[in-house]
Amino acid sequence: MFIVHVYVHVKADQIDAFKTATLDNASNSVKEPGIARFDVIQQLDDPTRFELVEVYRTLEDPAKHKETAHYQRWRDTVADMMAEPRTAVKFHNVFPNENGWD
Repeated sequence: MFIVHVYVHVKADQIDAFKTATLDNASNSVKEPGIARFDVIQQLDDPTRFELVEVYRTLEDPAKHKETAHYQRWRDTVADMMAEPRTAVKFHNVFPNENGWD
């Protein structure tokens, strides 16, 4: 598995619009065969901060995800909602093994 944590800082007046766009992207993303999980979480003490936890089956699957209409729609929709550029950290799983994600 290939796991990406995406950190997003959203403008305070854009929180609801960001959540709407992101939930659309996430609900479509989990339908992709190369995605095992796509979690959207919001920070408790700072609601302008979000994290997307994207779990891909192979190293090639993130590129396939970025070719989808729902990702491109999300990317374009949220671009001006961010207080700063989003960042990402990439991981590989240790536990559970690949079978434990399903």
